[in-house]
Amino acid sequence: ADGYYEYLMSECVYSTSDYSDMVYLQSYSFNKVVDVQFNSTVGKYVGYTEEGVKYAENWNKDQAQLQALKAQVDTYCRPNAQTVDSSVRDKA
Repeated sequence: ADGYYEYLMSECVYSTSDYSDMVYLQSYSFNKVVDVQFNSTVGKYVGYTEEGVKYAENWNKDQAQLQALKAQVDTYCRPNAQTVDSSVRDKA
């Protein structure tokens, strides 16, 4: 089918049981290519394509939005990881 495919993916990535290495990522993709991504460790958007660089430059001007996204590690990622991990451990 002809057309365009655009999507947003948010994910929490970690490998330690104490979540000390947890990172929140928010990626914007177009036709399976990541254009721009927010990384909570970096603390800002990074563009990977010509268009993505433009988006990142513009979005990084909003300090309130960047702070809210950085906070996702504590407000979204850790609580959900703890819930999921505990339910998996309880089944083992």
